[in-house]
Amino acid sequence: MMRWMAALIGFFYYRIPGAFIGFLLGSVIESLIKASPIKFYSNVASREVFELNLLALSAILIKADGKVEEKELTYVRSFFLSQYGKEKTNYIFKKFNDEVKNKTQDTYSLTNFFKTYSRYETRLQILHFLFGIANSDGNISNSELLKLKQIGDNLGINLLDLESIKAMFVEDTDNAYKILEIKPGASLNEIKQAYRTMAKKYHPDKIQSNDPAMIKGAEEKFREVRKAYESLIATKKNQN
Repeated sequence: MMRWMAALIGFFYYRIPGAFIGFLLGSVIESLIKASPIKFYSNVASREVFELNLLALSAILIKADGKVEEKELTYVRSFFLSQYGKEKTNYIFKKFNDEVKNKTQDTYSLTNFFKTYSRYETRLQILHFLFGIANSDGNISNSELLKLKQIGDNLGINLLDLESIKAMFVEDTDNAYKILEIKPGASLNEIKQAYRTMAKKYHPDKIQSNDPAMIKGAEEKFREVRKAYESLIATKKNQN
């Protein structure tokens, strides 16, 4: 789309030569956006939009079960405080309360923003953060799970990755296998291969974001992957 708009603008000013140059420039810009949408976004708009939309998505999840738990609100604020500091957190929360809180927010628009401007690895960390909110009161309700699955689907998160994140918060005897996205009874070699794959996917360096909150989320997820791997390796050794 951008290449054709640039071509039209070029044609308007310089006719055929201008259209040709405009088309080439538009093609280059499109390639840059596709190659690194999160970096492109950070250059043209404030990161505040990302943070405000993250708060708005958190608010939708908190209200999913029809009640607002103080522990969930505290979790979100504590998370922001630990990542951004008191001054930045107070600023973001005030801006959210003044400009966003009372406006109608819908899950699709918010998740579409993240899907458009964030890498897949960053969206995984967003979903991990949201699961943490839902679990902050010690229990993830069915309505919260449904909302989390909807958000995950809208973010373009595949089912295996969603189940992997869910396994970190919802107790299940096969959690370690789910975290590594393999079937119970997998061989030692399959476990090692799965760990290498997951380590590449969830390594903090993969999210390509300067946002400390997203980096912290990636580090936590990476630790859970490592923990699951070590647990399964220990189990296999004991069986032998």
